[in-house]
Amino acid sequence: MAIRPGRCYHHMTKKPWTRVSQRRPRRSYVKGVPVSKIHQFEMGDVKGKDAFPVIYSIATGQDVQLRSNCMEAARTISAGFLQKNLGEKGFFVKIRKYPHHVLRENPLATGAGADRFSQGMRRSWGNPIGQAARLMKGEIMMTVRVPAGKEAIIKEALDRACKKLPGKCRVVKGQ
Repeated sequence: MAIRPGRCYHHMTKKPWTRVSQRRPRRSYVKGVPVSKIHQFEMGDVKGKDAFPVIYSIATGQDVQLRSNCMEAARTISAGFLQKNLGEKGFFVKIRKYPHHVLRENPLATGAGADRFSQGMRRSWGNPIGQAARLMKGEIMMTVRVPAGKEAIIKEALDRACKKLPGKCRVVKGQ
């Protein structure tokens, strides 16, 4: 079954669910959480990151949930553009939020015979299908550092990354 569009999950409607309950640490509410789609949280020159004086970040413009696959898409598009223009060790990218919130989906059937498969809201807890990071308005999702004089390249890379994210986001200097 294909993944549902991002508009189904980017609003924060319910309280967050993580793996383990606070009251009963031995019992987990959610069984079989899928792994996060983000493969690396830091890219580029990790050891020499302090040598890059220019810092830009992506900040959210509204409260939003970011699925791990859209965060991975934003990371790969920005890091690929920076690597193409600055080389493998000419930048540093860091994802600053981790997707802890477990997304659940109650499978629904359509078409002939759907009445025998779907029972409406009866036992509608849902199966875990992915993870999401919850960001409030103004929180930083990703930070990029580059050498001096490369502001146009970093702005273009982060603008491309913003197009992969749901909701409103903006590129801010510093942080």
